[in-house]
Amino acid sequence: MWVYRLKGTPLELDALIPELFDRGARGILEGEGEILAYFPARTDLPFGGEWEELPDKDWMEAWRRDLKPALAPPFVVLAPWHAWQGEGIPLVIEPGMAFGTGHHETTRLALMALARHLSPGERVLDVGTGSGILAIAAEKLGGKALGVDVDPSVLPQAEANARRNGVYPQFLLGSLEAALPLAPFGLIVANLFAELHAELAPLYREALAPGGRLLLTGILKEKAPLVREAMADLTPLEEAAEGEWVLLAYRR
Repeated sequence: MWVYRLKGTPLELDALIPELFDRGARGILEGEGEILAYFPARTDLPFGGEWEELPDKDWMEAWRRDLKPALAPPFVVLAPWHAWQGEGIPLVIEPGMAFGTGHHETTRLALMALARHLSPGERVLDVGTGSGILAIAAEKLGGKALGVDVDPSVLPQAEANARRNGVYPQFLLGSLEAALPLAPFGLIVANLFAELHAELAPLYREALAPGGRLLLTGILKEKAPLVREAMADLTPLEEAAEGEWVLLAYRR
């Protein structure tokens, strides 16, 4: 087993994760300013990272040892092998197979915002669902969730994660347009980059019910003005930050 260590900014590394999976990565760990991608064999990659060979018998043990539960109150995000007896709402997510393990700041911001803004029984749309973690969390809070993603490879993972948690949100292939026939939604959560939020602004408004709330993250602090400008006709509710990332919340 080989591990590929790649350093960069959070935005740069996030953009590379889908391509690393496409090139054969079996799992990915996200750290502070770096990611570790696990491959069954060394391969030619153009990203300037460093390779390290691990004995086959040790790599899974190292993976499991290094991955700790992630706290995003009231949630705690666990891998299937984690034991947890503390407080919090458990979210059991298979790590490394799709974005959204609870270890990235933007995922934690979105989870905590869901707990603040979601009302039981509300219809929730998760745009760019990835691992399905936000749709699953919404269901655990009593919502009825739909997750959409443009990557067909992540939807089976999202469905499997939902089954692990005993909830059954709906998942559809596509972007926000795919959900419009099922609108309106009382709450939309989207962990995307700032430019895409700005592009989707008219569709967010179309998909929201009157009085509905919009939770936007995946936004670097220096890009937040772009999103604020695109959402200028919505009512700001709150802003939250962790590290260099922000979450912006609005009401229609």
